[in-house]
Amino acid sequence: MTRGSIIKKVQPKYPKDARKNRVQGAVVLQARISKTGDIADLRVISGDELLVPAAIKAVEQWKYRPYLLKGQPIEVQTRITLNFTLH
Repeated sequence: MTRGSIIKKVQPKYPKDARKNRVQGAVVLQARISKTGDIADLRVISGDELLVPAAIKAVEQWKYRPYLLKGQPIEVQTRITLNFTLH
């Protein structure tokens, strides 16, 4: 639902310790998108502890186009999944 309205998406930097230890996987976050389109109330649902800080740092910078209901901006809840894969 929220993917199409993102206007600024910062990719996470792969943490050095995670890369060194060959840690891969998904980090799932719960967030509220404010009436202004900013990320708020970011919470970790799941993910490796070596990957979580990088995911949070990146997602905190994301910006969405505000959601409108009857022409008025509203807050929405969303889940964000970031996949960390070594190449």
